[in-house]
Amino acid sequence: MRYHIVMGMFAALGAASVSVASAAQCSIHPTKGASNAQLASLATVSKADAQQRALARIKSPATVASAELEAEKGCLIWSFDLKIAGESGVQEVQIDAGNGSVLSVKHESAVHEAAEAVTEAVEGQLPKKAEPPQK
Repeated sequence: MRYHIVMGMFAALGAASVSVASAAQCSIHPTKGASNAQLASLATVSKADAQQRALARIKSPATVASAELEAEKGCLIWSFDLKIAGESGVQEVQIDAGNGSVLSVKHESAVHEAAEAVTEAVEGQLPKKAEPPQK
């Protein structure tokens, strides 16, 4: 039952949100499975600079609810969830960690945030694929 509810939420969210980020638009393409330390070594835009660009893009006073450097859809990005006073949910702004360009801005409802947290929790519990032996 929970599976169907969660999957239904994902289907609805996928139809409701649009992201303009794609691997072709970003400047840094980390290898799949790169560690946080490896991702950090690849980033040329600092968290502070990326955050400044994210906040400037929103045009409304906002506070940073969360920020992380991550590989998403083949791109190394800074992802910021920005809370705007008086609005429900958050604005998610994705900044290219290589050149500082804004890759995506989208509104995420509280339901979307909860579904994203479930996805991240499930992905964290799945075993990693074994690498083929080196020859």
